[in-house]
Amino acid sequence: MNFKIEHTDNASDARAGLLTTDHGEIQTPIFMPVGTCGSVKGVHFSELRNQINAQIILGNTYHLYLRPGLEILRAAGGLHGFNGWEKPILTDSGGFQVFSLTGIRKLTEQGCEFRSHIDGSKHIFTPENVMDTERVIGADIMMALDECAPGKSDYQYAKNSMALTHRWLDRCIKRFNETQPLYGYQQTLFPIVQGCTYSDLRRESAKYISDKGAEGNAIGGLAVGEPTEVMYEMIEVVNEILPKEKPRYLMGVGTPQNILEGIERGVDMFDCVMPTRNGRNAMLFTYNGTMNMRNKKWENDFSPIDENGCEVDKVYSKAYLHHLFKAQELLALQIGSIHNLAFYLRLVKDARQHIIAGDFTSWKRSVIDQLGVRI
Repeated sequence: MNFKIEHTDNASDARAGLLTTDHGEIQTPIFMPVGTCGSVKGVHFSELRNQINAQIILGNTYHLYLRPGLEILRAAGGLHGFNGWEKPILTDSGGFQVFSLTGIRKLTEQGCEFRSHIDGSKHIFTPENVMDTERVIGADIMMALDECAPGKSDYQYAKNSMALTHRWLDRCIKRFNETQPLYGYQQTLFPIVQGCTYSDLRRESAKYISDKGAEGNAIGGLAVGEPTEVMYEMIEVVNEILPKEKPRYLMGVGTPQNILEGIERGVDMFDCVMPTRNGRNAMLFTYNGTMNMRNKKWENDFSPIDENGCEVDKVYSKAYLHHLFKAQELLALQIGSIHNLAFYLRLVKDARQHIIAGDFTSWKRSVIDQLGVRI
């Protein structure tokens, strides 16, 4: 993997870069649609390519490990071979999903024991077998196993959790270095900074992570219950330490406003289920604000969903999409998901263009307040 910073913003830490993998190039800043089970819910890959303009998608290690399982994935030639996506893929470690299974998981030094949400069967994730699993899935970018501490954890819990994440990282790196890619192309491993909302822990973790010399680094454990301003503060603290010449990935974030604030603070990569989840629930993001397509105000509005948007935005009217949601038609969920993902990719592309043009900060200031308005 190679990362090159092409432009920087004079008034902030925003930057435009080019991330190159064996499955293609990724222009940053970038938003990555979440394909939990090997698919982006309700969206065909042709739509991801041609309307949404996705450059990289995510797969979820926990879900893919349970179903379809490693035997099927290996036989298919990895996730690329299984689902037909020819561009880059990133996999999380499954840690966040496992640690969300409150009551049916047990955390130890060895790893995390858990019961499947599908059939209740017992499993364990360790740093070693997670690396093996991500090798089988075959993502271009693999994430290290970490513990995602709750946003309101007390200091001692957060410190212990961070230390465990660091010990697990060392084991991940060792296993990664002992193994080889399975499908003829290279993979890379990103460590994850933890430390909850405590500045000294975040600095300690960022330093520990940076010293590993990985090709990219991730910031985890944010947008998990802490105030938004605290999240922004933690991003600033971490990015002061993470190497500037390496890509920075903010995991699981977030709203359009969150993404622009992250870009301004030097983040290059984002992912979140919000655009598809909200799209399936009739909440559409636009530069003019968020539209609830179930509202009666759209019933007689025959204007395009978004005149400046993707194909579905121009083909279908607000009134028609309102009707589809009211009638509980599956097409509504698909249109909402496509629109929101296309908007997120358009947002980061516009941010990139303004970084290159040298006016990112003033542009961001002019649009960010309107993004959060309900219309």
